[in-house]
Amino acid sequence: MLTGLRIEMPSRDDLGSANIVFEKAITLAFQQEDIIEDAPQEIEYKKFLIRESVENRNFDMIFLVAKLEERVIGTVSFGPCGDDIRVCTNNELNHVGEQGSLYVLPEYQGQGVGSALIKAMLQHLQSNGVKHFCLDCGLKVAQAKWLRKFGEPYKVVKDYWGKGSHHLVWLCDVADYINK
Repeated sequence: MLTGLRIEMPSRDDLGSANIVFEKAITLAFQQEDIIEDAPQEIEYKKFLIRESVENRNFDMIFLVAKLEERVIGTVSFGPCGDDIRVCTNNELNHVGEQGSLYVLPEYQGQGVGSALIKAMLQHLQSNGVKHFCLDCGLKVAQAKWLRKFGEPYKVVKDYWGKGSHHLVWLCDVADYINK
């Protein structure tokens, strides 16, 4: 783990560096998948979500950020399950919240930042009585990481994004991942 890493709720002052995380991490992830043309829309959507979570405390999504000094280097969110999960599970998980928006600046990937964000979010969920969460992924590189961390998915939707591009959905118990 990085010395000095802090996980906290974002403030307005964090939005600029959080936006840089989205720009860099999403661009890299989408380049790796050869879908770079989809990156700008995803980046703007994530910027909207974090801004709303900071400015509107009644918003139904929360974010945590990983910070070194005063710079955001990673993000994670929790909120209602998204459209892809609803479609892929025939609405079976509508009542389960989704962990999402896990992005880490490329130069800090592989250094435990993502794991620290997940652990902090799950501790937050547990302290608020949340027992289950779901997550989903259609990016092959990220899917390999989630398979290692969360095991076999709840659902695999073959060719969801086109031939050979599957969408995976996990359903997890919060307590199973608190100490991992």
